[in-house]
Amino acid sequence: MSYWQNYSQLEQAFILLSIYQFKHFICDFPLQRPYMLNKIRDGWDFVFPLSLHCFVHAIFTFILVIAVRPDLWWLGFVDFAIHFVMDRLKAGKNYLGRYRDKTKAAYWNSLGFDQMIHHITHIYIVWVMVH
Repeated sequence: MSYWQNYSQLEQAFILLSIYQFKHFICDFPLQRPYMLNKIRDGWDFVFPLSLHCFVHAIFTFILVIAVRPDLWWLGFVDFAIHFVMDRLKAGKNYLGRYRDKTKAAYWNSLGFDQMIHHITHIYIVWVMVH
């Protein structure tokens, strides 16, 4: 029995959710380089900067999953895909990205929606890992 299995599923979930909160902060803020902010570009010029940003998230998820449940390696791809779609919806000028005025509720609601989707993604990943 591994050390990790000494914890109950509830304890595992709490630990992993706490780690994912830290992971989300690190990947979305300190590790999001200025080039990655080009995910707001028009046309298809957003694809590489956004992909790079989502790759950072996927790598961290992959590392966490491999450390705990190597058989679930594919969850890194889930994180990448959902993060890519949500961040494009948030950044795209034809979508939620049209709300750029920080003095308006629409901006904060779209930001909150984006963060909620990311957290629900992490909750799903943790649920799969401990289930």
